[in-house]
Amino acid sequence: MRSRLRARLPSRDAVALALLLALAIALPWLAEALGSPASIGLATRIAIYAIAASALNLALGQGGMVSFGHAAFFGLGGYAVGILYAHWSWQEPLLGLIPGSVSLPVTLLAAVGLGGVAAAVIGALSLRTSGVPFIMITLAFAQMLFFLFVSLKAYGGDDGLSVRRQGEFPGLSLRDPAQLYWLCLGLLVAWLALLRRVTRSRFGQVLGAARQSERRLRALGVTPYPYKLVGFILSGMGAALAGALMVNQARFVSPDMLHWTKSGELMIMVILGGVGTLLGPVFGAAALVGLESLLSSWTEHWQVILGPILLLVVLFARGGLMALLRRALPA
Repeated sequence: MRSRLRARLPSRDAVALALLLALAIALPWLAEALGSPASIGLATRIAIYAIAASALNLALGQGGMVSFGHAAFFGLGGYAVGILYAHWSWQEPLLGLIPGSVSLPVTLLAAVGLGGVAAAVIGALSLRTSGVPFIMITLAFAQMLFFLFVSLKAYGGDDGLSVRRQGEFPGLSLRDPAQLYWLCLGLLVAWLALLRRVTRSRFGQVLGAARQSERRLRALGVTPYPYKLVGFILSGMGAALAGALMVNQARFVSPDMLHWTKSGELMIMVILGGVGTLLGPVFGAAALVGLESLLSSWTEHWQVILGPILLLVVLFARGGLMALLRRALPA
């Protein structure tokens, strides 16, 4: 009888997640009550970077693909929004065929589609190698796209492009920081639910097996290349979605979104939170963005303080913040 009752009761992790989600939903009201409305924008950035870091974690943690080029997909998603806005404001179709738009569903779908196509092309070439060559090829592609957008003076070049009008969606006003935050939070939850479904599927099991040993997988008659390519494409689409949301929040896009340092930031978030875990990149994004905001308010040399903190976490919290939380919380 007791075993049946325990089976019906929600697990401790499920209760903790429900409480965490409820707290996240209530954050805008709490911020207003505490007189800190600026924290809503900070939480929005955390949610956006959590999507990007989780997307990288699908390639890195699940598929074993150490990509230093995910800034390319992040930036392409942002430029999809910026370029569509620019042609909407100029009343000139892109390439004479594609009309500009500020519709949120249209721009998000365009960003995700562009990220998927770019990931398919880059992945199809990069995944023919592994190890250091794979890292260098993904990095090279990202830098090629970075210099491409630096050279596009029609879209601001090195100065970037201002997006003076955020995406429009019936029933939503993205000028309201709270509504934009709830949108990003909802997309983060949906993205994590999709990742959970993917990683627990047969596809996810094969992808995980490819990370452990491609030789054994081939001995079983399974070719890992198409599975890794699909995983890489899904990862690129998630990063592009995050880039599109970031431009809607910042109302600005620049080549800095495609720079290799952005890939490094996403990599740090994944490692800091816990590689191969579902919620690790979320905690990693929250920790890194939160520390940057806090330390930069104290001193302009905040990187000098942030570096040792990250080093201590990596050295003494094997498995990242998720492993640290599991050890700290009672069983």
